[in-house]
Amino acid sequence: MQIKIGDIVEGKVTGITKYGAFVSLSGDANGLTGMVHISEISGGFVKEIGEFLELEQQVKAVVLNVGGDGKLALSIKQLPKPEQPEEQRPPPEAPQSFEDMINKFKRESDEKIADLKHLEPKKGPPRRRKD
Repeated sequence: MQIKIGDIVEGKVTGITKYGAFVSLSGDANGLTGMVHISEISGGFVKEIGEFLELEQQVKAVVLNVGGDGKLALSIKQLPKPEQPEEQRPPPEAPQSFEDMINKFKRESDEKIADLKHLEPKKGPPRRRKD
């Protein structure tokens, strides 16, 4: 099985360490194993890999690097996102008229100005220092 960068592979999690997870590739007679670094598991912060993966779990990953010794660097978070079926997509926003857009902009601007005025220090007579 010839594997190159960008290929999507599937395998089973065979080991979990504090820095990543080892994945044994499915259908590979050579017994290739790749590693998913902790930073490539999820788009968010991963403190404990066990919260995202468990031993014997089947996973898909994209190949980031193929080392000269055959070691594979894999990523789960960089997998292409599947297309949503038409019925699950949110409906497109109705186009607004120019007047509606101006009114919305004015309303939002007025709200921001009102918020900023609350943050301004109150003006009063200057304070005298006691020496």
